[in-house]
Amino acid sequence: MKKNVGRLPDSELDIMLVLWNHEPPMSRLEIEQIVNQKKALAATTILTLLSRLEKKQFVSVEKKGKINYYTPLVSCEEYQQNESKNVLEKLYGNSLKKFVASLYQGKKMNQENIQELSEFLREMEEKE
Repeated sequence: MKKNVGRLPDSELDIMLVLWNHEPPMSRLEIEQIVNQKKALAATTILTLLSRLEKKQFVSVEKKGKINYYTPLVSCEEYQQNESKNVLEKLYGNSLKKFVASLYQGKKMNQENIQELSEFLREMEEKE
């Protein structure tokens, strides 16, 4: 990971998810149209969120004429890795076994999930 990526509030994460799942750079209006499919946010709110993301160095801004275009500086994968690491450390004491067990607490894992997890663990062993 190229930089220390902090945890984002849900509202800012919603904006980043739009940028990650669509072709950047995107204008505020393009972002707003997609965000508003799930929940209605005022244009000023979206601008505020984009400004915060710029200050946190999650997005870059390029002005073309009167329109600002936003591009993610942090990839979805970087953010996921950081969040996963934090959850694993803080909530499960770095125990992958406890983490997986909590995901399936009270439920039976099907054979396909068990096979997929086994293959993943074998791949991780081979990388060491």
